[in-house]
Amino acid sequence: MARPLCLLFDCDGTLVDSEPLLADEMETSLTAVGLPFQACDYTGEFRGARFRHIVAELERRHGEVDPQRLEVLERNMRANLNRRLATDLKPITGATEALASLTGHPMGVVSNGPVNKIRTSLMATDLEAVFGDHLFSAYEAQCWKPDPCLYHHAASLMGYAAEDCVAIDDAIVGVKAALAAGMTVIHLNRFPDAEETPEGAITITSMFQLPTVISRLENSRHLAASQA
Repeated sequence: MARPLCLLFDCDGTLVDSEPLLADEMETSLTAVGLPFQACDYTGEFRGARFRHIVAELERRHGEVDPQRLEVLERNMRANLNRRLATDLKPITGATEALASLTGHPMGVVSNGPVNKIRTSLMATDLEAVFGDHLFSAYEAQCWKPDPCLYHHAASLMGYAAEDCVAIDDAIVGVKAALAAGMTVIHLNRFPDAEETPEGAITITSMFQLPTVISRLENSRHLAASQA
């Protein structure tokens, strides 16, 4: 019998509701150095993007900031964010229940964020035991979504081919990365009125729906194998 599908989860916005905290910290930090930014800009334009990409785009619009000042900004912002994650963070609605229903699957986290942020987020929401050390950070792989290499990196270290992985991601950059990597992709579209799921991905609007979708994918896979 084929091994169960490998499930690769994005972190922010998919497993944990960290994006409001991140957007708030970015508004405070970026605006202070002369890069006007509002929390709603993150969800409206930059959700899931690499922080340095956001900075580069803001500098293009508003002028360059001294690199040393940016380095201090990012370090302080991440320290403040980690403190808030440890005390204020909640799991995405339905995530805890979905993970509990999927314990027979190997699972990993694939994030554009630093690994210490991933770990802090999972510990704060009591999800760390589900994933163990299967935490795959763009900062360690040195490639960021929407480049598919981060998902390829995670699949390889999990010991799975891309076609035997399912990526679950709420951000368009992550969905596109996983599609380009050749994976089955489930888009957690929590903003269906504002966001369109890319072609080729499966849409869910709640993490409560995930176990049913995974079960259907497994059944289709087993049927195809039996007919081969």
